[in-house]
Parts: sequence; C-alpha cells; structure tokens
Amino acid sequence: MIRKKTRRRAAAGNKPVRFRLLPDPPVNHAARILRLRTLAHELDSAWTLINNPLDVAYLTGFLGGDSYLLLGPSGCTVISDFRYDEELRPVRKLADIHIRKGAMPAAVGDAFAANDIRRCLIQPEYVTLNEKDALTRHIGEGRSLIPAPGLVQKMRLIKDAAEVHFIRQAARIQEAALLAILPTLAPGQTELEVAGRLEAEMKARGSREPGFQTIIAARTNGSLPHYRPEGVTLARNQPLLIDWGAVYLGYHSDMTRTFSFGKWPAKVREIYQIVLDAQLAAAAALAPGKSTRQIDAVARDYIIKHGYGEAFGHGLGHGLGFNGHEEPRLTHMLAESTLQPGQVVTVEPGIYLPGIGGVRIEDDYLITDKGAENLCTLPKDLAWATL
Repeated sequence: MIRKKTRRRAAAGNKPVRFRLLPDPPVNHAARILRLRTLAHELDSAWTLINNPLDVAYLTGFLGGDSYLLLGPSGCTVISDFRYDEELRPVRKLADIHIRKGAMPAAVGDAFAANDIRRCLIQPEYVTLNEKDALTRHIGEGRSLIPAPGLVQKMRLIKDAAEVHFIRQAARIQEAALLAILPTLAPGQTELEVAGRLEAEMKARGSREPGFQTIIAARTNGSLPHYRPEGVTLARNQPLLIDWGAVYLGYHSDMTRTFSFGKWPAKVREIYQIVLDAQLAAAAALAPGKSTRQIDAVARDYIIKHGYGEAFGHGLGHGLGFNGHEEPRLTHMLAESTLQPGQVVTVEPGIYLPGIGGVRIEDDYLITDKGAENLCTLPKDLAWATL
C-alpha cells in the first residue's frame, strides 16, 4: 500500500527530492536601528529601551533572548548575561555589550545613571507590572519610563526582502518535512507519533523548533481548532487534520492540510470543498489597499452562504514574521487595517463539526504591489488529500 501511495504522489509531482536550503541574503540591522532612532525622535525621546527579546533579535540579529537593547542618540547597548557572552560577539560590531552581574532592573538602573538618562521610551506591552515597578525603583527619582506601544511592531509589519526569504525558507522546510512522512502515514499510528516524526523531519532540514505545538487531529478531533495531539490512532475512512509550522532564523511559516485515509466521510467531504473554495476566493482577493475585514468577509460570507457560518468561529488569518501570530489580523473581531505590500499573512478558513470532524486549509501569502504571492506550494485538491 505504501508503495502504491508513493507512486501516486510521484505522478502528482511530489516525489521527494534532495532538500537543500537557498543561500541567505545579508540583513542590514544597522539600518533598522537607525530607523528606530528616527521613530524615537519623532516621539521626542533620545533614549529607547527595547525589552522584547524578539525585537532585540529583529534589531541586532541576536536570537538568544533574555536581553534588553538600550538605544541612545548615537549608539546602543545590549544588556545581557554570562550565558550569551560568547554568542553576542558578532553583535559587538553593531552595539556595545554589557554583561550584567545582577538582575536586569539593576543593570538598567546603572545604565540610566551612567548616561544621565532622564526620559526613556519603553515597550509597555512586553513588561509586567512587577517588572515596571522594579525598573522604576532602580532608575530612581527624576527619571521616567515613557510607554511607546507598537514602536518596533510598526517596523516589523512590512517585511524586507531578507525577511521574506527567511519565511520562504521556513515554508520550504515544513513542506519537505510533510512530504517526507506523508507516504508512510498509516492507520494505527498515533497522533503523537506523527507529530514527533514531522517535527523531527523539520529539524533535520533546518528548523530549530516547531513554530507551535504541532496539531495532528485524527478522526473527529479535527473539530477542535487548537487540538493537542494525544494517543488517538489514525483510522481508515477517517479524516486527519495536520497544522504545522517551521522556524528559520527566527521567522515562522504556518500551514494546514486536511486528509482522509481512503473514503471520505460524506459530511467531511462536503465541507472540504466549501473550505477549499473559500480559501481560494479569499486568497485571490488579497491585494494592497484591501481591508483586513474585507478579506475575512470573502471567506466568511461564502461559508455562511453554504450554511456553516456558526462552524467558522475564528478569524481568517494572521501575520507572520518573528512571531507565529502577529499583525495584521484578517478577522471580523478586531478593528480593521489596510493591507500593504510586504506584509505576510495566513489564509486559513475552517469548518468544525463536533462528533464529525473538521476541515481547515491554510497557506502563507506575501502581499505584493498588485496582489499576493503564495509562499506555499503543496496541493490542496481533494484527490491529493486522499491518502
């Protein structure tokens, strides 16, 4: 059976080939820091404290975490600890490195005193109340932390060519990983077994970690949108939903495919075509100038028209980048925004029927000057999805 399945997929153009990543382009972190300094000046501040580790990574290329970036009028300093001293050596061309001996708030306080900082922007969405209290205590009286929400998020919203390349690399990794295990999937295997093998194949191809907890939802478990795999076994004539993602140099990709082993249950087959048509229609509507609610409505209205509106309760999609979920959000539940060239978004409609199963189909799209480019290449038709 496995031999026959492999021949069918080879005929469909999905014969596994030797996997090789494309060369990576350079990233101009200095330009990003310069742009942040300009944004800070627009907010009447010469100093900015970047306390979100992912934003530190975006600005410096350092992916270690647990570090702050203090940006000043003419330079910047990464405040970190001994664990990352050696790893931070390449960053010394871009920033001073301060390896703290005590807690982070004390190190920040010392930096404020050494530079006589009176007013400094901070990212309020990434600091707890306890952390802010500790920072305020250590910087002392007469010095202020000024909330500046969304400061780096505005920069990360539009992906440059290098970022698009990294997301594309992640998508290639995850697709190759799925194609590696797909011919070997068989009834009787557990969801956890499949998840483990899929994640191992992604790691073998360059993804240091999965983008999120891999969703392997067998049988009726597909009706749970964020299902966590367990010991449930795959079964003949039953659906299998796989939602998986890779990470390459910090950048995420995210895809979903729904399969059936042999004959599709009639209701699942019905909703598969509805979800696929909704996904294709919404993707075709992607374009700069369109609102996030408009795109969500394309898929949602189609699903409502076919009688399953109540079974599609989540947003249509989300942005991708250093976070697996970031702006913009394609949804009817939040304030709308306008799509712009350089944004990368998922399009993932779904229909979920308790006791029957669920179907979700998801790809990643780059908004271009005239429309959108699908960064994913795996087929989505019903014939390909029949194992």
